[in-house]
Amino acid sequence: MTYQDAIDFLYNSLPVFQRDGASAYKPGLATSIALDDIFGNPHRAYPTIHIAGTNGKGSTAHTLAAVLARAGLKVGLYTSPHIFDFRERIRVNGRKIPQAAVVDFVERWKSEASGSELYPSFFELTSTMAFEYFANEKVDVAVIETGLGGRLDSTNIISPCLSIITNISLDHTGLLGDTVEKIAYEKAGIIKPGVPVVVGERLSETEPVFIDKAKEVGAPIYFADSVAGRIEEGKIIYQSTPFGEIVGELAGECQIKNTATILCAIQRLIENGFAITPDAVRAGFANVCGDTGLIGRWMTICKTPLTVCDTGHNIGGWEYIAHQLSSCGCGKLHLIVGFVNDKDISAILQKISDINVDKAIYFSAPSVPRGLPADLLAAKALEFGLSGTVVPDVNEALSLAKQSAGADDLILVAGSNFLVADIKLETL
Repeated sequence: MTYQDAIDFLYNSLPVFQRDGASAYKPGLATSIALDDIFGNPHRAYPTIHIAGTNGKGSTAHTLAAVLARAGLKVGLYTSPHIFDFRERIRVNGRKIPQAAVVDFVERWKSEASGSELYPSFFELTSTMAFEYFANEKVDVAVIETGLGGRLDSTNIISPCLSIITNISLDHTGLLGDTVEKIAYEKAGIIKPGVPVVVGERLSETEPVFIDKAKEVGAPIYFADSVAGRIEEGKIIYQSTPFGEIVGELAGECQIKNTATILCAIQRLIENGFAITPDAVRAGFANVCGDTGLIGRWMTICKTPLTVCDTGHNIGGWEYIAHQLSSCGCGKLHLIVGFVNDKDISAILQKISDINVDKAIYFSAPSVPRGLPADLLAAKALEFGLSGTVVPDVNEALSLAKQSAGADDLILVAGSNFLVADIKLETL
């Protein structure tokens, strides 16, 4: 079996959320537990940190992994979705899982599956792959990001040393519930008996949900204190932290709240015996992208004209994007947007309409089967007073925007992870 054969099997023989949407979502842990048993319960071989939340999970996971690695630990990192390469999902100290390890796992599963009645989803199988790879690599700790929700997420078979819930806003409402309270209940499912939990944001609607769950299972709960940060030359400076002045490489405004969550989590880890020095904290924050391979978070992909991409795909993410755009001081905004077809994007389109800057909009579409056609997106946008140019291919839209942009203008590609994944960076 070649690596491409293995990838084809994962994508074409299993239910995949990015292709199939809700029909590929398999709530419940029975299959994940059975898979874990088949492969020898690998997640029990190392301590884990479990992260859920509507937004900020990926940035929080990558930054924590960078800090822990800078503290001298061998760190597994499991996140989703990937942007360009499947192997982005599974890393050890920033290095992607080798192609040979993916092939080996798939071959062994195919052999096992021939006599099995298990029919795992893509995410269930790849979670097991990650858990086993980390065990084989003898990691000191693994940072595990939930895929969707928490209570019934495939990753929720682990018994972590720390749970983290970044924030709650409306997303995947057809699967997790149509109120923030219902969504909080699903995320709170990662809170485990006796395991400390850090919650990144206090909301009057969701705080009681987390407090009640923590009380029910006897978990110490910590709400992150706010931190002050200022954006300066594409970075964020945090002057007053328990670890001294921190220069954060991640520059989107949403990172200030993520940093509050991360710092609270680091303090809990230190209390639990992790030897994390202030130098390790500062180095992790300053080098998170290079150390862990994080991409797609207010990421500069071209400097002339300034071109940024961001995987803001729900209203929570767009709250931050809109605020940053309103205060960025750029000339004209050239906005390229695209979404999947099972999202309610009305609130996002209203938020874009409210951005009070001179803007030109290009309506594009992710190339995945779930991609919302660009012409339908444009028609929906008209309901919110938004008009622009329909350019289905994001790279063609980028080319047109670059031709029109002035020296002080900003080009932003934002929306679905799959839209950002379509960008051909080598052509910029």
